[in-house]
Amino acid sequence: MIAGVKYAPTIRLESQQYAEVYEHNYHWRQNWEPYQLTLSAKQYQVLDALINAPQKPSAGITLEKISEVTKLLLADVREALAVLQEIDGIGTKLLVDGAESQATTRVRVAWIQMGFGDAIFESQSGFSTTGATVISKLEDEGFVPHCILFWRSTTHFLGGLGIIVLFVVLLGGSSAGKALMRAEMPGPTKEGNTPRMQHAAWRFGGLYIALNTALTILLLFEMNLFDALCHAFGTMATGGFSTYDTSVGAFNSAYVDYVITFFMVLAGTNFALLYLLVILKAGNERRFVRWKTQIRQVFKDTELRVYLGIIGVVTLFVMLYGLSYGDWDFPNDTVDITVLDKISRSIRYGLFQVVAIITTTGFGTHDFNEWNQFGRALLLGLMFIGGCAGSTGGGMKVIRHILFVKILRQEAEHLYHPNVVMPLKLGGETFDDKEMRRGILAYFGFVVILFMTTWLLLMAVEPDTTWHQDDLSNKIVDNSSAVIATLNNIGPGLGIVGATSNYGAYSPFSKLVFTWLMMLGRLEIFSILILFSPAFWLSRR
Repeated sequence: MIAGVKYAPTIRLESQQYAEVYEHNYHWRQNWEPYQLTLSAKQYQVLDALINAPQKPSAGITLEKISEVTKLLLADVREALAVLQEIDGIGTKLLVDGAESQATTRVRVAWIQMGFGDAIFESQSGFSTTGATVISKLEDEGFVPHCILFWRSTTHFLGGLGIIVLFVVLLGGSSAGKALMRAEMPGPTKEGNTPRMQHAAWRFGGLYIALNTALTILLLFEMNLFDALCHAFGTMATGGFSTYDTSVGAFNSAYVDYVITFFMVLAGTNFALLYLLVILKAGNERRFVRWKTQIRQVFKDTELRVYLGIIGVVTLFVMLYGLSYGDWDFPNDTVDITVLDKISRSIRYGLFQVVAIITTTGFGTHDFNEWNQFGRALLLGLMFIGGCAGSTGGGMKVIRHILFVKILRQEAEHLYHPNVVMPLKLGGETFDDKEMRRGILAYFGFVVILFMTTWLLLMAVEPDTTWHQDDLSNKIVDNSSAVIATLNNIGPGLGIVGATSNYGAYSPFSKLVFTWLMMLGRLEIFSILILFSPAFWLSRR
């Protein structure tokens, strides 16, 4: 707010007959005023160019450039502009810098300045590592200074393992510290996490910083230091804030795509397992034997194997269906493009997008909103899974889904054989923890109730003017994907919050709802309830 960041134009032009203008700054729900217009074809072309053509909207566009873009004579551009300035609602949003008689005179459309609700949304999105944004034209320094872009990415860095490390280090082995760690690591505890929680937090924090440093160095081969740092912070925190509107796709580099994909996979993996991979335990055996044993121990982990298996299977389906539906065909393709080229694209873009969604990073290299329906459905399903427990990824966590399936199978078996004793097994070990079982079932129930409640709330309060008149039928899907994407800390969803869009179109009330969902998704309901229990904070173990 203090920096005066502006995030969207004040005019939404839909046709020659209809536009919406941002007029009600402080209304909780309806900010946009609809206007019925009677624009000529030339007036529509000029207004559309003023809104969409400038590379830097803060500087506007010259009359000469408008003439070039619209293929209209300069005199026609001046005439159309003069008429537009007289139209109620539209005219006050058009700012002319200089005399209209000069071809180099710049004209710009006023943009919306971020309010308190927008700033809260953006901040919560950063610290919760969601990566959802309301800001358009990130490349325009006149609207979004580089210091703000860097701070946004820094909130990802702090929000990755920072929240866990901070609370565990400050609270130590208290019940509050343990609860926050357990919320981040549901299911059976992995080796090395509980004996000395403060020491474990410091180790994970050090590993997190080391991975950020390594990724920054690797990205410097294709990026400048600013972009490398920002994208490293967004990758290892599984956040997704970028310095470009088109996200990682702006670099158009296979090297960048594969490097970030690899580190996203690491970021979605349990940090206790990563620690075993890089830190050799003391022992009497030879170093190579000890390292081999630790590597074997890591890849025997059930959650990791399921996590990698999901990535592999879903990527394969995305590739095959994308090839059959032409998702990997580009408009500028020539006859020289072979099947192998398309397969290479399917691996590069398909794998990247699958990993970005399941790890809840939310980066994009390809507009998955334009994929076939099955491919989009697969990504929507991945949003409910998330990364591994103990990772920086959000979502429901892979281990919860594994345990949920096992618990359901046991309960189904008990319906037909009530006297059979079936212990819960995971990775060859038996777990008879009724508290964990209740927690898993309660969590899934809570997620379903929360999803349905907030989705219906958005359907009730979000005005139809949020959508283009031709896209109003997408309101159900768009709202549901927005709830899923914020509750599971994904960032982008489908439709108006898709890979090439953002949350700027939503009303202030809806943005506050999304902010609340992002906090619940990151800290989880159990941790939030703890904050309101004085007896819990006073009790120490």
